[in-house]
Amino acid sequence: MSLPAQSLFRRADGVPRAWPYWGSLLLVPLVVLAAAAGGWALLLVPLAAWGATAALDRLIGEDRGEAGDPAQGLFWHLALLWVWAPLQAGLLLALLATRRELGLSPGEEILLFSGMGVLSGTIGITYAHELIHRPCAKSRLLGDLLLGSVLYGHFRSEHLLVHHVHVATPRDPATARRGEGFWRYFLRVLPQGLASARDAEAARQRRRGRPPWHLSNPFWLYAGLACLFCGLALALGGPAGLGLFLWQALVAVWQLELVNYIEHYGLVRARRPDGRYEPVGPQHSWNAAQRASNWLLINLQRHSDHHVVPMRPYPLLRNRAGAPELPHGYPVMTVLAMVPPLWRARMHPRLAAWQARHYPAAATSRAASARATAAASPGAAPRRAAGDSEASASASAGTLPWRASDRA
Repeated sequence: MSLPAQSLFRRADGVPRAWPYWGSLLLVPLVVLAAAAGGWALLLVPLAAWGATAALDRLIGEDRGEAGDPAQGLFWHLALLWVWAPLQAGLLLALLATRRELGLSPGEEILLFSGMGVLSGTIGITYAHELIHRPCAKSRLLGDLLLGSVLYGHFRSEHLLVHHVHVATPRDPATARRGEGFWRYFLRVLPQGLASARDAEAARQRRRGRPPWHLSNPFWLYAGLACLFCGLALALGGPAGLGLFLWQALVAVWQLELVNYIEHYGLVRARRPDGRYEPVGPQHSWNAAQRASNWLLINLQRHSDHHVVPMRPYPLLRNRAGAPELPHGYPVMTVLAMVPPLWRARMHPRLAAWQARHYPAAATSRAASARATAAASPGAAPRRAAGDSEASASASAGTLPWRASDRA
């Protein structure tokens, strides 16, 4: 593999330079400005995180460069993650402590903590995701701190023990089914993700000869951090402060699950004759090469490589050949996901092309079944026919017979 020449954005060894990723810190003064000014300034954070990043993606284009495998030289990339955790926690607690002095109206306070939730979800949980994949115990603890600040500590167990094992199968709550609208997915994944994480940790305790409630179960840590942050919110901001804290946590989790929704939407792994699923491959994650949104999300959009090599640090993630690609970066696609008809219009043709490329037998069977159904029942609702034919084709090709409705 030939490495690109040294440039403003990439080192001579192919590793992307650290400084563009540090641009996420610019969102912190925007939150402070919004708190101080109120009014229209309260929209600055979502406009910057979604709108400005999407505009930069159009302006500076894609990054398809590849990194080498340096044994060192990633200090500043990882330092960003270490700095962010105390910075985010400090900012959140400062907003709660000063909410009375800010003099904002109740509506303005809700907007302010919505912006804080965008920051703690878009940046904080993304960084927490990277930290819980690191082998260093201190890094994982910082990830737990970030997840605790949005009351989503169980994400670590769900992500590592369930999602990475069962992605693109029915056993993974975080894999969105074809035809499943985001809002239906969101209401499903919240309880199912928690339950699957609880069951995975209980099973791990039993394998070690311990009861599920043993103190080594990380759910004790998750609960402790949740109680700590709720207590601090109540002490610093009163009952209203606690309510605002809970609101920012909900906004942050909404941001996370929007990303989870688009990362594997409709993708399935084939089931072998012995009942086991094929190994996870590049074809089981959606990717995007837009440069600016990869800076904001520390290369989360190179998602196929992350699933193939989960421990690979984010600066070294690669564009995988054959991996399915989204038409836009995550900021634009998450907005589309909130409007299911727009999402389906953009994604279902790509899903059909994906199936034709990776599982051609299923694609052929699905098309034939759809034609047969249409011929037999010309007055039948086309969406119902498509759902039935999809299940038939999936079963015939060994892929998953998911039958999610095409309605939101």
